[in-house]
Amino acid sequence: MDPMTDLRDVPVPRPGSARAPGPTLHEQLLADPTPPPWPLLEQAPAFYGDADIPYTVYTSEAYAQAEYDHMWSRTWQWACHVDHIPEPGDYHVYDVGPHSAIVVRTTDASIKAYYNACMHRGTQLRGAGTCGFATQFRCPFHGWTWSLDGELVDLPDRWDFPHVGDDTHRLPELAVDTFAGFVWVNFDPAAEPLRDYLGVLPAHFAEFDIEDRYIEAHLRKRLPANWKAAAEAFLEAYHVRETHATGQLGDEVTTQYDVFEPNVSRFIHTTGLDSPQRPVPRTEEQILAHLTRNLRRGMEPLQLPEGMRARDFYARYVQEQMGRAYGRDFSHLSQSMTLDSIEYFVFPNAFFFPGLQLGMVYRFRPDPTSIDHCSFDLLMLRPRPLEGDAPPPPTPVELDVDDSYTLVAAFGGLGKVYDEDTSNMAAQTRGFRSSRKRGQTLGNYQEVRARHLQKRVREYVEAGGGSAPT
Repeated sequence: MDPMTDLRDVPVPRPGSARAPGPTLHEQLLADPTPPPWPLLEQAPAFYGDADIPYTVYTSEAYAQAEYDHMWSRTWQWACHVDHIPEPGDYHVYDVGPHSAIVVRTTDASIKAYYNACMHRGTQLRGAGTCGFATQFRCPFHGWTWSLDGELVDLPDRWDFPHVGDDTHRLPELAVDTFAGFVWVNFDPAAEPLRDYLGVLPAHFAEFDIEDRYIEAHLRKRLPANWKAAAEAFLEAYHVRETHATGQLGDEVTTQYDVFEPNVSRFIHTTGLDSPQRPVPRTEEQILAHLTRNLRRGMEPLQLPEGMRARDFYARYVQEQMGRAYGRDFSHLSQSMTLDSIEYFVFPNAFFFPGLQLGMVYRFRPDPTSIDHCSFDLLMLRPRPLEGDAPPPPTPVELDVDDSYTLVAAFGGLGKVYDEDTSNMAAQTRGFRSSRKRGQTLGNYQEVRARHLQKRVREYVEAGGGSAPT
């Protein structure tokens, strides 16, 4: 018999179906003593082909303009937290490229958003990125004035404008809504409802408590990368072995990647489990020592009870420590919700981590002056106190390209991790232009979320009449 006959009969795995050796994340979560909430047990793998992504999607000025025209102008983005505008008259300006919106708490405590431009000659009513309190919006050029509800209340020399009516020259409103404690805006007059755009997110987040959190720390850093490249650096855990573990084999742990079409993707990256790729498995004591390596100097090492997994013991320790810090009881949380890096992405630029220990929110926006740079907002959310008011949102700490995240003490040991996360960006940006190979080759599974991001950008650009670079 021809030996090739048997070879041809062997099933070939579907592209994108391969997974790392060892237990799946789903199996690992089912092995935890405290069951995780049901959203973490959902699986939604995806495969979008394996063609290279051309580097011109990062370097083409024409494509960047098409993104502004057809994508940023038609997608939902979080503009601020509800705590930024707690009282009537509080406002916050959100900018992305040429687009600008004023988000304001109106006199009846509702939230509205207006295009940030005077109806007379277009002057912006409030400066880019500003926030504060106002009883009205008065144009600094000629004094046309609107109420917080968008009504035209003062037009100097009105006798000269018989063609201007109160209805025709109200401040035009943007679509605005709230979700997960944040205010979202969409510059598209025909925007679909936010809940529809978010897909599975409202059902998933009903199991979490993000709306019951406040902003403990906020930094904004300029990064030396196109906004898509910067976002993609946080969409996968494939980089962990080299970027964070200096190339040591087997330091990475099980990660699951999901895409919930059309606008949401997720990874779940476990903590406190041993990787099957390690040549010599770690003992539970060694795993605990690794988990506690960043505890304060001088503290007595934690002692692992006999027969207990390091993951379970450390999760209980974190619950107790954070319970004391925030006056809450977290003992009901699963090991995964306590420790794991659970990251949801909402296209085009929002990241949410619903876990207890890692409660971050990210946002990436293009730099309007440089296609090779972007702005990165990093927030740390913490549980609100059961009694009394939460602290007001802190003023963002502004960091330039070469500034270290460790300058923001509130992020603790994570500052070093973020320094590592963004350390390769300038070199990658230069490589986009110097490479003879004209595109990046992505993994079918571990980097599918980056491909999903590129797919959605391309769909918006092409739907608006533009074209993607080749």
